[in-house]
Amino acid sequence: MTARADGVRAATTTEEPTTLDQTTAYEQDAPATAVPAPGRAAADTAPDTLAMEFSALRRQVGESILGQHGLIDRLLIALLADGHLLVEGAPGLAKTTAVKELAAGLEGDFHRIQFTPDLLPADLTGTEVYRPQDGTFRFDRGPIFHNLLLADEVNRAPAKVQSALLEAMGERQVTVGRETYPLPRLFLVMATQNPIEQEGTYPLPEAQLDRFLMHVRVDYPDIETERAILRLNRDEARRDRAATPGVVLSQASVFAARHAILDLYMAPEVEDYLVHLVMATRQPEAYSPDLAGWLRFGASPRATIALDRCSRALAWLNGRTFVSPEDVQSLAPDVLRHRVLLSYEMEAEGRRPDDFIEALLARVPAP
Repeated sequence: MTARADGVRAATTTEEPTTLDQTTAYEQDAPATAVPAPGRAAADTAPDTLAMEFSALRRQVGESILGQHGLIDRLLIALLADGHLLVEGAPGLAKTTAVKELAAGLEGDFHRIQFTPDLLPADLTGTEVYRPQDGTFRFDRGPIFHNLLLADEVNRAPAKVQSALLEAMGERQVTVGRETYPLPRLFLVMATQNPIEQEGTYPLPEAQLDRFLMHVRVDYPDIETERAILRLNRDEARRDRAATPGVVLSQASVFAARHAILDLYMAPEVEDYLVHLVMATRQPEAYSPDLAGWLRFGASPRATIALDRCSRALAWLNGRTFVSPEDVQSLAPDVLRHRVLLSYEMEAEGRRPDDFIEALLARVPAP
């Protein structure tokens, strides 16, 4: 990922509004339409069409995955922000089904791989196969060379497999022997982990956790949603879903939408607020004495870039031309929870990273 800071602002204001509320001020400053940069694809010149395509995909996935609107939005945000997703939740909460439904609505290939303690790096990346016909070696590509990869129960794989996945996520390439092979331009890893089973699991290293754009927690649905899921399951058992064609989003539309979110307007005050939230994870005592002693390590600059990209993607998905502080606040837990390390004292008290982030959002003043 590369940072885009001042260069993505489409307009600036000469003086700060004094009579309007903040949300109205951001909307007033934002440009009515974005001017596409020279040399971009024609799809970039039709932002309304792009928005309608993503809205249709969002609605299509939501019709199959009930009660998980947050997970669906985070999947689309990861797709728009060109990042990877770590999803944590108990079994049976539609984590696997959600990414399958997303893959069904995208132009590209999808593969699911079950991570186990006996998995080898070659099972993920591929391996060189000897050809006796001509005495040469040929590289057979592994499942990681798909556009969407579901790494199911990723914390069950040993360190060597995690290392291979780390290179793929961070560098968008795979090294086998002396050769390096590029991955597809559209490449998204959705990894899942089960929080209730720890036997036979390996803690994910901090370097790999930092490669995930967001760490999303999925909870149980409420009683009304549970009832709707039951009815939907019965209805789907009675009909042939394959007979009903759905929305299929082209890869060109995905890349055009990624350009569109970078052109979204972010007011300087919102940008400063975003930066201060990340800085407060490194020097929490400078923002509030109550936060002193919470952390051993704060978030890296990758968190700043991720929060910027994700906030823009959320605003764009919601049909706005500007980023608001509420966008930043709603995504801060998902972006930061896996990038901060609590102190031993806070862990002994049973505190969680989410507790720190909640206190952080309450103490860092929003514009």
